[in-house]
Amino acid sequence: MINICTLFNSRYHAKGMALHHSLLEVGADFHLYIVAFDDACFEALKEAGLAHTTVISLTELENNKLLAVKQGRSVAEYCWTCTPSTIRYCIDKFQLNACTYVDADLYFYKDPQLLIDEMDDNDVLITPHNYHPKYDQSALAGIYCVQFVPFKNTPNGNEVLNWWVNACLQWCYARHEDGKMGDQKYLDSWPYMFDGVYICNNKYAGLAPWNALNYAEEKDVRDKAIFYHYHDLQYLSNGSWFLGGYDIPDHIVEQFYKPYISLLKDIAAGSSVVNSLNIVDAEKFNLITTKYKLGIYKLELQAAFKKFIHALFFINRRRFYKNNFIK
Repeated sequence: MINICTLFNSRYHAKGMALHHSLLEVGADFHLYIVAFDDACFEALKEAGLAHTTVISLTELENNKLLAVKQGRSVAEYCWTCTPSTIRYCIDKFQLNACTYVDADLYFYKDPQLLIDEMDDNDVLITPHNYHPKYDQSALAGIYCVQFVPFKNTPNGNEVLNWWVNACLQWCYARHEDGKMGDQKYLDSWPYMFDGVYICNNKYAGLAPWNALNYAEEKDVRDKAIFYHYHDLQYLSNGSWFLGGYDIPDHIVEQFYKPYISLLKDIAAGSSVVNSLNIVDAEKFNLITTKYKLGIYKLELQAAFKKFIHALFFINRRRFYKNNFIK
């Protein structure tokens, strides 16, 4: 059996429920430990009575060290700070021989046990972002993604996990500083610092918007995918969905995004959690993205005027922004 832990608040409730749904759909032998980051989320999860699931309140997770840094960090930063502590808590509290952290916006298309088996005798597994060259953010966001991270309860596994817990307590912010970024850039050093760290080499583990172009020619990628990371998928108040600002092939949108969005809508419709889809005001969102686009255009203009004109007027760029919103 694979022990999995995750954490999310009310605004990620629908995505978290979809994660659980996916594990059932692929027939995984699992137990899911969910840390509910607010009371509404906790009550809804307890009421749902999810199969093979233990719901943990934030107050149960929090210890003196976490509480000492809580006030100085944003909600997102504190969530990242808690990530390794969640794994530590589950292993210790429930006497687990291993525990795998997963992001709540993952959806499994195959049994994740496949990846656990790939680890063999190693103690920790990390998955590369597998960026498409167009979107390589390794220097800023890290080579590896905190999305699916198994730890075995072994000397090597505990050494890595305890180091990560302490590192995130000391520094975990939404900015790039001295080679750090949130909880994620820490992973870059693990293969060099510790024994037993395995780098996943399965290219179908971790499909995501930043690497979707890698699968542009694979029309059957849905049949091969182990999980998709629906990072930055946002529902806007005008009824459209923002896919994250990356070029995503049409067949990826059809095979992955549209069914996933349909499931999120169904989950939200039956949920007692207010705003479980995290509805974003479309007008404010468009203002932000317009400023971002104008900033990009300004930089492009400084680099090359012709490139600016092409980006501003040519149909491919207009189609790119248009296609990142779907109904």
